[in-house]
Amino acid sequence: MTPTTTPYQVISLCINGKSLRHEVATDMKLIDFLHEDLGLTGTKFCCGLGVCQACTVLVRSSHTALAEPMLACVTPVSALDGQLIDTVEGVVGPNGLASVQQAFLAHFAFQCGYCTPGFVMATVALLARLKVQPVHVAQLDEAIEAALGAHVCRCTGYARYHRAARELAMQVLRG
Repeated sequence: MTPTTTPYQVISLCINGKSLRHEVATDMKLIDFLHEDLGLTGTKFCCGLGVCQACTVLVRSSHTALAEPMLACVTPVSALDGQLIDTVEGVVGPNGLASVQQAFLAHFAFQCGYCTPGFVMATVALLARLKVQPVHVAQLDEAIEAALGAHVCRCTGYARYHRAARELAMQVLRG
């Protein structure tokens, strides 16, 4: 049996506003790259199958493109060459916590907090989308469900996450 070697490639990324070039194994998952190579451990590894969505990050092809949620546990980092990636570490407000994080705290949205980074990133993407593609208030709960509904919270904080997201989304829709 001959040993196999993993192919490598050099990629360019912008993560949380910082540009970098890095050599990566072509099969390395984004979650492993964030944790092992960059020390960004806020994105959580949970199911490893792309089901729970705790590992959600946001990916954009350009600074003007809308950020799309992406699951870091199933996405090869090599597939993201040239992309802009935002992790939960990049979500900050002028005084520390961003409005999403503050709303989640105000609504007691989480207990253990393991799923929170995924919910934060999905809510950030939802709010950005609502700014450029507003929905009627009557459709807001449906939009929130589409953005957050697949996320798994083992502590059952769903209603609180949704209330916090709704409060923030109403602020966006009111302008």
